[in-house]
Formats: sequence, C-alpha cells, structure tokens
Amino acid sequence: MDFVTLMAEEKIKKAISEGKLDNLEGKGKPLKLEDLSSIPEDMRTSYLMMKNSGYLPEEVKLNKELVQLRELIRCCEDPDQLAEHKKRLSEKEMHYDMLMEKRKLNSSTAFKRYSGKIRNRLGL
Repeated sequence: MDFVTLMAEEKIKKAISEGKLDNLEGKGKPLKLEDLSSIPEDMRTSYLMMKNSGYLPEEVKLNKELVQLRELIRCCEDPDQLAEHKKRLSEKEMHYDMLMEKRKLNSSTAFKRYSGKIRNRLGL
C-alpha cells in the first residue's frame, strides 16, 4: 500500500474507534447501487461525477422537456391549451434538432450506438 492509502485507513480506523461513524444516515441498511450497465465502462466515472454535481447537458434537459410536453399533450383536453402545447413541442423539437446538428452528435458513433437505449429509458 502507498502512503496515502495507509493514512486514509488509519484515519478511518481512528474515526470508528472514536464513534464518529456510529450515527451515519442509512447505517445498517443496504447501499442503493445504480445500474450502470447501459453506460460504457470508460464513461461511467465521468457520468457519475456529472450526475453527482447535478450537471445535465442541454440536450438532456431538452429531452426531458420534450417528454413532459408529449405527456401534457396526451392528457390535455382543452383545445386552446392543446394547441399551445403542440406549438411549444414543435419549437423544442426544432431547437433540439439544431443543437444536435450543431454539436454533430447525430453523426457520432457513440450517439448511434446508445441513442436507442436512451430513448427507451426516456420512454420516447
């Protein structure tokens, strides 16, 4: 073991012996592990870092809005609101398409490989 690992282990053992870790939230409960099987191995660390920091790429935010608007359209009964939702959906779809074209994400091999999985997860 290297020096840093030894120091970390020592600090953890000291905290345990002093009882500093006795009242942690979730103590005695199973860990909630994420299923990262749909994310390529070389992208998992960066995915978790972005997720834990609350970062969402613009295309993901737009995708969420598109899903919400489609759901609103499906449930809407008022013709005026329905027309407004459809207009907003059309604008968002155009914005999404332009963003994807600008970033050339539609033509990337990673996008082609994982877009189906992403769409299935989002219910598109």
